[in-house]
Amino acid sequence: MAKFKASGVAVIATVLVVAAAGYFVMQYLEGEKARSASRPAGPGVPVTVDVAQKRDVPVIVRGLGTVQAYKMVTVKTRVDGQIVKIAFEEGQNVKEGDPLFQIDPRPFQAALDQAKANKKKDEAQLEGAELDLDRYGKLIGSGFQSRQSYDQQKAIVDALKGSIAADQAQIDNAQLNLTYADIRAPIAGRTGQRLVDLGNLVQANQNTPLVTITQIKPIFVNFTIPQYANHNLRKNQAKSALTAIAYAADDKFELAEGKVTLVDNQIDPATGTLRLKAEFANTDERLWPGEFVNVHLTLSMRDDVVTVPIRAVLQGATGAYAFIVKPDNTVERRGIEVEAQQDGIAVISKGIALGEKIVVDGQYRLSNGTKVRIDQPTANSPPPSAADKEG
Repeated sequence: MAKFKASGVAVIATVLVVAAAGYFVMQYLEGEKARSASRPAGPGVPVTVDVAQKRDVPVIVRGLGTVQAYKMVTVKTRVDGQIVKIAFEEGQNVKEGDPLFQIDPRPFQAALDQAKANKKKDEAQLEGAELDLDRYGKLIGSGFQSRQSYDQQKAIVDALKGSIAADQAQIDNAQLNLTYADIRAPIAGRTGQRLVDLGNLVQANQNTPLVTITQIKPIFVNFTIPQYANHNLRKNQAKSALTAIAYAADDKFELAEGKVTLVDNQIDPATGTLRLKAEFANTDERLWPGEFVNVHLTLSMRDDVVTVPIRAVLQGATGAYAFIVKPDNTVERRGIEVEAQQDGIAVISKGIALGEKIVVDGQYRLSNGTKVRIDQPTANSPPPSAADKEG
C-alpha cells in the first residue's frame, strides 16, 4: 500500500513539472511573437544601382597591329677601306647629314690628285697641239704643209680633247669615292646597334651593314580589321580621316592617337581581314618599332543613345534583360535590346528609358516584385531619393 502511494506521488510530481515547463515555453513563445510584431519589416535585398544615361558613343572596330618605323635605312659602305673613325653612339638620335663613320680617305685623295695631274698634263699637250694645228692650217695654202699633215694634227688635237674629258671623269669618280669615305646619316632618326667596330676593313661588294637608322617621329602602325567593317569604313573615310587609337597589349592602357593613312586595295581571302596603316606623331615615343599593339578604329559616332553599365545586362533564355528599380523600391525584370557593348557600357536600343534606375550588382537574388534596398550607389548615380530613404 505504501509502495502504491509513493508511485502516485511520483506521477503527480511529474505531471506538475511537465505542466510548469509547458507554461514557461508558452510564455517564451508569446514573448517572442510580441517582440517580432514590434520589429520593423525587413529592408529588402541590398543592391547597387546606376542610372540610364544619354551619351555620344563612338562606333569602334578593334584590330591587332604592329608598329613600323616611318623610315628605316641600313647604312652600308660604298667603297673599300679601313674604318678610322666612328662619330656616334649606339641608340643616339642623329640628324640628316650627321657624320657616322670615316673610312681611311688617303687612297681616294691620292687617286684624286693623280687624276687632276693627268688632266693638267693632257691640257698642256692639247695647248701645244692646237698651236701646231693653227700653224699647219696657215701653211697649207703656201705648199709648205700637206693636207695630210694638217688632218693628222687635227686628229691629235681631238684625241687630246678626249683624254681631257676622260681625265675629268676620273677626277669626278675619285672625288665621289672620297665623299663616300665620309659616311653620313641619310635620314634623321635613332641609330641602332653598331655592327662594325673601329679598325675593321669593309668592302662594298660584301654588302656588310654598318648600322641601321630608324625614324620614329612620326611612326606607322600596320593593323588589320574584320572584313565586315569594310563598307562602313570606306563610307566614313570619304567624309574625313578616321581616328585610330593604339593601346598596349593588355588593351587597357592608351598609348597614342593617330589618323588612318592607308586602306589596302584588297581583303586577304585567307584570313578575311583588311589591312590598314595609321600615322602617329609619337612625340613622346610611346610607340616603338616592332611592338604589337591593339588598335581601336573609330568609324562613326552614335549620338544621344541610352547607355547602362555592362554589369547591369544579364542573359536569359529569351535574350538580354535587366532589373529596373521602380519608385516603390521593388524591381521589374524587363527584356531589353542591346545595340553594342564597349568600354564597360552597353548601348540600349529598346527596353530602358533615360533616367531609370538599373540594378548593377545583386541581381542574382532578385525576381519580379522583389523589394530592394539601395545600399551602395555608384559614383555616377544621383543621391538617394526620398522614396529610397523611406524604403
